[in-house]
Amino acid sequence: MKLGICQMSISDDIDLNAKKIVNFLDKAREQDIDLLVFPEMSLTGYNPDIILASNLNTIVDSCINRIREKGDSLKIGAVIGHAYNEGDKLYNRLSVILPGEGIYTYDKMHLVQAEGKYFEPGSKFLTFTYKDEMFGVMICRDQNDPKIAEELVKRGAQFIFIISAHYYKPKEARWKLEKNRAIPITRAVENRVYVLLPNTVGSHLGMISLGNSLIADPDGAVVVSAGESEETILSLSLYEFEE
Repeated sequence: MKLGICQMSISDDIDLNAKKIVNFLDKAREQDIDLLVFPEMSLTGYNPDIILASNLNTIVDSCINRIREKGDSLKIGAVIGHAYNEGDKLYNRLSVILPGEGIYTYDKMHLVQAEGKYFEPGSKFLTFTYKDEMFGVMICRDQNDPKIAEELVKRGAQFIFIISAHYYKPKEARWKLEKNRAIPITRAVENRVYVLLPNTVGSHLGMISLGNSLIADPDGAVVVSAGESEETILSLSLYEFEE
């Protein structure tokens, strides 16, 4: 099995983001990747005019169907981030879309201050099995809470995805590079699991993200990482690490 994480920029155009996700799935299939994981809010972005629109769910559902159809045709799974309404509450959500299966969802538990204006925090953990491997998920700031990773591992997760969108003001983005690199490595070592963190790049709503997506092994070694500006796919072949 081969896992991939996608470092990409996101825009205020949901359709454009969806097309980019579909194109990356094509590229991932060319690399024999079985599951490709995208950054936080990779489908919708954070623009309030979009995430607060009355037809948000209709648009998101349509895009997810397109992504699901592509995944089914390529026999590749996808994990994407997006906003979504449940009743009168808006969530920062992650959807796991596996070929031939249902869709699993997880809502971000630990919101940053700016998100608290719009989103409700989630309360349920998510692990899922794909091709005989168990995975756990979290979203960005959730990584700061060690208990989430501990719970995912208790439930059997051997790999943890932390989908992220580390957008900051320019100076702050530089200051926080090392912190956002150290935390996923720490979670990998603490729990003896692989941690895979796809991040955004570029600017969005006046903020910037400096990429540095990474995959860390259970010893804390960074198996592979990305730079600060390029859109790219990083991969991990599980068979390379079997004893």
